[in-house]
Amino acid sequence: MTSVAIIGAGITGLTAGFYLQRKGVPVTVYEASDRVGGAIRTVREQGYLAEFGPNTILETSPRISALVRDADLTARRLDPDPAANARYVVRYRRPIEMPASPLGFFTTPLFTLGAKWAVLREPFVRARRNGAEESIADFVRRRLNQEFLDHAIDALVAGVYAGNPEKLSVQQGFPKLAALEEQYGSLIKGQIFGARARKRRGEIAKDRAPKFSFDEGLQVLPDTLRVRLGEAVRLQTRVTRLVQTAEGWSVEFDQSGQAGRASHGAVICAATAFKLAALDVVAQPAVSLAFLSEIRYPPVASVVLGFRREDVAHPCSGFGMLIPRIEGFHILGTIFSSSLFPNRAPAGHLTLTSYIGGERFPELAAKPAAELAALTCADLRVLLGVRGAPTFQHHYFWPQAIPQYNLGYGRYRARLTEIETRAPGLFFAGHYRDGISLGDSVVSGINMADRVESFIVRRDVSCV
Repeated sequence: MTSVAIIGAGITGLTAGFYLQRKGVPVTVYEASDRVGGAIRTVREQGYLAEFGPNTILETSPRISALVRDADLTARRLDPDPAANARYVVRYRRPIEMPASPLGFFTTPLFTLGAKWAVLREPFVRARRNGAEESIADFVRRRLNQEFLDHAIDALVAGVYAGNPEKLSVQQGFPKLAALEEQYGSLIKGQIFGARARKRRGEIAKDRAPKFSFDEGLQVLPDTLRVRLGEAVRLQTRVTRLVQTAEGWSVEFDQSGQAGRASHGAVICAATAFKLAALDVVAQPAVSLAFLSEIRYPPVASVVLGFRREDVAHPCSGFGMLIPRIEGFHILGTIFSSSLFPNRAPAGHLTLTSYIGGERFPELAAKPAAELAALTCADLRVLLGVRGAPTFQHHYFWPQAIPQYNLGYGRYRARLTEIETRAPGLFFAGHYRDGISLGDSVVSGINMADRVESFIVRRDVSCV
């Protein structure tokens, strides 16, 4: 059977390769760096386990749990401590637990009476169905109010995208919110009446989806997929050029300084958008990926600190806290990593994972490790009552962290679809196209494996 080239050994590329291989389709995964996993990066040192990219996978689709099962990782899966359900949002310069029920919402100090009234009247706000693109900030102001934007949505956007709600497109970045208004005329009505449809599709809303990791962190997943793929994964191999041929595609690459070429029936582009932008593509009609360089990836620093349990006043018994810009702190939020899963810190200690930078403070992300730790500790002293020096500190700088689905982002997706049509056998998948969460990337890889298998089968049959 015709082979498939996969550019990028992040979770999308590895997942697509894993399932294509299971379907009997030969694959080669080309990875420019010396490791697999992309944004997933787990380090264990001094009894601490640090996650520098995503910390959990949200099980929003049955296809995600299927990957865990198919990769024989069920026994290594870790579900969070049931006591760690609480999520906090900072207001009045302290973390306040988010309400978990309608009654809790109307009694919480997190929102004023004005914000609570805005929720009550939301079902009666006229829906806008003219198809015009709108920022998430404008959407929330229109359907709720400014307070909700400043004290809830701004924090959520920082935690998910490290982004700016005034720039992010609700249709592109939060399509399910836009769909609720389009289909039901209201967010509240959509949550109530849309639950049955989601259940039929086997989908779970992200705010209710189970989250999980593995015994030695998320790196277990890409490392396991690499082992399953075996010699199909080529590290330190940078694809430099794609040339369309009568049989498919010629892939030219540089492997540790040595030039090479291989023929494939199809190519899956699963690297980051800014790396794909530099890829030379020779096809008829002409194809250029240079437009992908326009996609904004703000810098983010992940700062992981360990403390003695007695040196942190806050119980840190939940998932973590998100911080709105209006509260005036440097960090975007903090995950209570060792409260979520066991063996993330030595006995009697805590692991706290904080993030700095993004669109809010891009200039801070590249600061030296010592300055980042000092900024983080200063904020945690106020927010969590941390005292004393950390017993562990480690950080990772992502100069281009998360693609921003800003206003007008749909044109990038449309151009990728157009290229797939004009250049048969060239496919695009990953966080720059199919959603930025780890779960989105897994589902993107599985769906792409199905698409490419169908393409290869049709092509092989037509050549007989």
